[in-house]
Parts: sequence; C-alpha cells; structure tokens
Amino acid sequence: MGHLDGRVAVITGGGRGLGREHALLFAAEGAKVVVNDLGGRADGSGTDVSAAQAVVDEIRTAGGEAVADTHSVSDWEGARRLIRTAIDTFGDLHVVVNNAGILRDRTLVNMSEEDFDSVVDVHLKGTFAVTRHAAEYWRDQAKAGATVDRSLVNTSSGSGLHGNPGQTNYASAKAGIAAMTQIAAKELERYHVRANAIAPVARTRLTEATPGLGQVMVESIEADFDEWHPANISPIVGLLAAESCPFSGHVFKVLGGEIGLYQGWTVVDTIQQSARWTIDELAAATKHMPNKPADGLTSKHNAQAKANRGQ
Repeated sequence: MGHLDGRVAVITGGGRGLGREHALLFAAEGAKVVVNDLGGRADGSGTDVSAAQAVVDEIRTAGGEAVADTHSVSDWEGARRLIRTAIDTFGDLHVVVNNAGILRDRTLVNMSEEDFDSVVDVHLKGTFAVTRHAAEYWRDQAKAGATVDRSLVNTSSGSGLHGNPGQTNYASAKAGIAAMTQIAAKELERYHVRANAIAPVARTRLTEATPGLGQVMVESIEADFDEWHPANISPIVGLLAAESCPFSGHVFKVLGGEIGLYQGWTVVDTIQQSARWTIDELAAATKHMPNKPADGLTSKHNAQAKANRGQ
C-alpha cells in the first residue's frame, strides 16, 4: 500500500529536476500522475515534448500510471486543458503540485521588461492559472456533495522569502506564491482543499549554473549523503499530498535531511503614541532600530542562499 494510492496528481515542470523526482515518487506511492512539462530551456525559450513523455515512460515501465501533458502553465486555456487532462484521463483530481519555473537573472538596473514579465508569467501567473482551474473543479465537486481530501502544493523559494540580489523577477514571484498559498488555504478549505508550499534547495539545471555552487555540490555527491540531490525534496511533497496529512497554510524549507517551518513576516519592534507622529518625533523614536534588516544567514547557509536561484 502506497501513501498516495488512488490519488490523481498533476505535477507541473515534471520532466526534469525536482518535478521529475516528484512524479517518480508519486507514482511509486500509488498515485496516477499527469506529468506536465513544456520542455523549454532554463530561461523559458524553446520546447521539447520528449521531456514529459520520458518520465511517463519511466513510470509506466515501473508499473505505474501516468500521462504526459505539454501545455504551458502560463497560458490560461493551456492551464485549463491541463486540469481537464487529469479529470478526463483518470476521472478525478486530488493533488496539484505547481513546480514549473524558469530563470532570467539580472540586477535590477539591468533587468528588461521581458526578463521580468517572462519569469513572473511562468512562476506566479502559472501557479495561479493552474490553481484557479483546479479550484473551480474542486468547488463544483464539493457543491455536488464530495468530501474528498484535495491538496495543493506550491513551490516558493528562499530567494523570495529572504531576498536574493540579482533576482528581482524570480524572488518577487516566489514571495507572491507564498502569499498566494496562504490565501488559497483559507479560501479553499470549504471545498476540502489543503494548500501548502515548499522552499526547496537542491541540485537542478537551474542551480548548477549558479556561480560558487559547483564545488559544494561535488563535495556533497562524494559524501555518504548527497544533501543536494533533488530526490531529497520529494518526500515532503508526498506527505503534503497524502490524504492523511493535516497541514494547511504552511511554507516548508527543505534541504537534504533538513525540514524547516517558516513563520512569515513578524513585527519585531513597535513604537506607539496616542497622536499623529511628526517626522522629527519619528526620527527620534526610531533611532534604536537597525538601519538594515539582519539577513539571518550563517556562513553554512550562504551556499544555500545562492541555491535559492532555482527550485
């Protein structure tokens, strides 16, 4: 008996990296999987329909059930058709894992409108579009009397939760996904839907291109436990997708064998008076506050911060 027996799951970006590992684990745990992947390059250009099909073939060879889908998640109609693929093929939809993503790193002053729009389009709009069409189906099922557990698992990043220089587009999208997840958890609860997000750090084609990470990853491969292997991320996604999972509205950091629970923005200092502040009063009252926020990163986590460039 697998932890996901009978669950129908859509996994976007499922042809490579984290998505591929998610799809393989889900199938091994008994899920019926729609492997969605446009097959583009890391920057979003091009297509390769063989990426998703290769994972489907691997699943089927192992005795699992899967189907390939190559619709673009950022296309409204494509996202709708992706959801319909799951329903029409397997008869239902229990889990959506939003994992698809691209990178176009630039400093803020060098970033073009296209750099910004393309990354936000895939990550933020893509997560919204797929979730929106899935949510409509789940709402209709709930109104028809179904009480089946549904699960949404989104992919955020430490880049968005901590801020990573050179990634205004990517970090903004990932921060938005974390907020979207919390809102979805509140709005979709009435339809028996749980929503969570992960902020993964792993070796993928996106992170492998990050300066300074190559040697760290090589050392990890040579160690007894490869903490950068993308398969390390998939078990928490499987847990969040399982019918027995109680979590909703959370964001989890995942690296190797480490799982962390984010708390989100927290007010850490307050000044208050019973009248409107003047600028001079504020200048005096805020002198004790730090000029810059602490980034909270130890030297051990500096490499992890760099790896936040991809999922």
